[in-house]
Amino acid sequence: MSVVPRPAPAPDETAFRPPEGRRHMIIRRALTLAVILLLIGVPAGYLVVSAEQSRASGRDKAAESSSTGLRDAWPSQMKRRIFEVPIPRGSEKVSYYETSNWRTSRLFVQFSTTPTGLDEFLDAIGADRAALQPGVPAISAKDAATVGWNFIPGERAWTGLVHPRAEPRPSQHIVIDETLPLAPRVYVVSATTP
Repeated sequence: MSVVPRPAPAPDETAFRPPEGRRHMIIRRALTLAVILLLIGVPAGYLVVSAEQSRASGRDKAAESSSTGLRDAWPSQMKRRIFEVPIPRGSEKVSYYETSNWRTSRLFVQFSTTPTGLDEFLDAIGADRAALQPGVPAISAKDAATVGWNFIPGERAWTGLVHPRAEPRPSQHIVIDETLPLAPRVYVVSATTP
């Protein structure tokens, strides 16, 4: 009887793995640390930046809504678009104030411009100088009092117009002080129903 030799068992590859070198271990740990930082640090950083931006935006909105009078600044482009108040380029002494309730939102704007700027403004809202009525109190006393405007008849060269529009477009009440013909001062109350 012959004895058939048994095949040698396959060597266990893990049993013969040489020990990890110090350099290899440092590289592996550095890569692991980098991956952990990327997976945790980047989203955490994004959350911190996002929270700060949100907080700053909230502070700006709170300051704007708590103001009780005209702010010496241009209204945002979005407000100008919503309320359809196209302030001519180069206008000066621009101020605005916005009120809002469940029924009506109003944007109060005042600015000084040039005769050309006034024509551009009137053209942009769909009116012209022929529509201006001298001495007409186009802005109600209640609206004027909201922001401290005082349109005393005869004191200045007032002209004005009411520019009604079909909803949902805003209606505008406009008063212009043409006492200084080269620097007319425009007062606008634009009201829209949400």
